[in-house]
Formats: sequence, C-alpha cells, structure tokens
Amino acid sequence: QLVESGGGSVQAGGSLKLSCPASPFIASGHTMGWLRQGSGKEREEVATIDKDLQTTYADSVKGRFTIFQDNYRNTLYLQMNSLKPEDTGIYYCVARYPSWTQYEKDYQGQGTQVTVSS
Repeated sequence: QLVESGGGSVQAGGSLKLSCPASPFIASGHTMGWLRQGSGKEREEVATIDKDLQTTYADSVKGRFTIFQDNYRNTLYLQMNSLKPEDTGIYYCVARYPSWTQYEKDYQGQGTQVTVSS
C-alpha cells in the first residue's frame, strides 16, 4: 500500500513536501518515483530514484524539485520549491520492480492533490 500525503494549496513561488511511506518497497530494492496528472492532461513522470539513489527529473521540474528517500523510515519524499501554476495536479507515489522502465511490478498510490495559484 502506498499512501501519499503533504499535498495542498499554495501560491506560486511556495513550497510543499510530499511524503509516501514505502515499506517494503524501498527495503526490497524497488525503484521509486512520482508521477503527476493535471486536469485534462496525461499522467507524466516527475522524478525517480533507484536503489543506488540515482535520480532523474522531468525537465520542467529540474532545479526546483528534489526526490529523496529515508531508508531508515522507508519513506519516499518529494520536496517541491518555487512552485508554478503548471505544477498543479494529482501527484502519485509509484514503486516499480526491477527497474523504472522495464518493470514486472507496478504499484501506485491514490494520489494527493497539489494546487498552485498565481
């Protein structure tokens, strides 16, 4: 079970930190990531982190968002700074195994709403 938290409404330029307790996914070497879906848009990849802590980011969030995980608490995070209205959407926590692009297993949470007003 993946359950996201930390979403909310902020003004442009603000920050939010999303959390996703991810035991046993992190402990078992899943690649973790965040997807988002804006109204009327397709779900898109935001950021990923693998078991070696290598990260990837969508070009639209580079320099503003940081994905990281706490292996002691087995929790995935997404720190979002300098938020823009176009960041508005539902953010989903995702666990895939064995890799993000070639996975046999895919788990997603129910999502948390992020709303950024101008």
